[in-house]
Amino acid sequence: MSDHHAVVLLACALVTLAAVLIGAAAGYLARRDLASYPTAIIRAAVAFTATLTLAAGLVTALANLTRR
Repeated sequence: MSDHHAVVLLACALVTLAAVLIGAAAGYLARRDLASYPTAIIRAAVAFTATLTLAAGLVTALANLTRR
């Protein structure tokens, strides 16, 4: 595996971990605000998806910058 592939793989792993943690935090905060379970799950899913969408652009930019 080249260095380029290792950097992109590491970036993807970190982004996925961050998205999971942000989604869990959004669900937790929704429950703390006394939201129902379905509402908390929807809020968590929206936060997870938004984080992945934002990060996908950043990972793509990183992949293009590191390409030789």
